Amino acid sequence: MKRPNGTDYHPRLLSGMPDVTALQRLRDAGVAALLYGPPGTGKTSVVEAAFNDCLTVQGDGDTVVADLVGDYTKTPDGDFVFVHGPLVRAMRAGVPLFIDDATLIPPTVLAVVYPAMDGRREIIVKANGGEVVKAEPGFYVVAGHNPGVHGAILTDALSSRFSVHIQVSSDYALAEQLGVDKKAVRVARNLATRQEKGEIGWAPQLRELLAFKKLADAWDLDAAAGNLVGIAPEEDRATVAAVVRDVFGKTVAPLALGARIATKP
Repeated sequence: MKRPNGTDYHPRLLSGMPDVTALQRLRDAGVAALLYGPPGTGKTSVVEAAFNDCLTVQGDGDTVVADLVGDYTKTPDGDFVFVHGPLVRAMRAGVPLFIDDATLIPPTVLAVVYPAMDGRREIIVKANGGEVVKAEPGFYVVAGHNPGVHGAILTDALSSRFSVHIQVSSDYALAEQLGVDKKAVRVARNLATRQEKGEIGWAPQLRELLAFKKLADAWDLDAAAGNLVGIAPEEDRATVAAVVRDVFGKTVAPLALGARIATKP
């Protein structure tokens, strides 16, 4: 199975069926889904694999209503025209809208989406003269939430709009199947267990493990292991370094430039 960017997607089981099938059935039933889990676990991947026609909004603390519904822009002739945003385009085209990092978006901004999700299936674009936009059949909203990211707040209003909450965690068995070194996967599993216990705040996810494989192929395992230590948050770096040392049987340091290479006279 392919994502729109051409990369392979490997479906996982969700309630006894492939995850992409499960999400497609939720769309058919009109049940909004909230995918939650650490960054790099594959939330975006499964949404794009399930809905190759979806439009995406990348949320953050600076997201404003105009980023969703649209805003006026100046033409080369000096005129101003209203350009509709992804929410309006998805509603009119009858395609899914994926709101990534939805819990980073200010609640008052995200509220503009709610009338499109409930029985009204429409929104009013105040910035464009009170334009009424109705959702065509097929329009669907799915969102992503990273609980551990600073500033992410899952409000009651947001939680209640998404009737299904699906945890997305890293598939470490898949990482091994894709050729990631077994020692790196062992490190990730160890750190994930510590993270679940609240001992640390970070553990490598599938994204980091795939990057590990690419670096190991380009350079070597020691460099990839050192980079694993280097990308860890400062507060968790000592623990990560200790686990890497125990698994790899040697101490590795984060990647850093060394002495200047001497040139021959």
